[in-house]
Amino acid sequence: MTAKPSSKRVTGIGGVFFRARNPKRLSDWYRKHLGLKTTQNTALFTWQGPKEAKRKGYTVWALFPSNTDYFHNPRKQFMINYRVKNLEKVLQKLRRERVKIARKLEKSQYGKFAWISDPEGNWLELWEPPKKYAAPDDETPME
Repeated sequence: MTAKPSSKRVTGIGGVFFRARNPKRLSDWYRKHLGLKTTQNTALFTWQGPKEAKRKGYTVWALFPSNTDYFHNPRKQFMINYRVKNLEKVLQKLRRERVKIARKLEKSQYGKFAWISDPEGNWLELWEPPKKYAAPDDETPME
């Protein structure tokens, strides 16, 4: 039997991040062979939500150096970033449910970030985007 979620928390995929032995060379490969518009080893895909057609959303694809500590677990190759509407509220619920949460909460021009671990040790990034987000010029509209 599948556990019933207590309320909607994740609103979408904010990004997919993975390690690379040589991020620049791999970024160039993705640009050449798959047409990704990469800037500093990152591609930005834009989309518009059904409820707020005027507001643009972003999904990030990014390469990280193989020795990064950003993923919180050196044995994991990938990390998924999930979009949330109210990060503090989601974290409160997760704490009550005894989910493992990194102590660090990060706030920047890109929004608010927190990290949690699933039962298999995969660290996930939770992201509350800022109300207004100025993306770089190199973006790819999703179809």
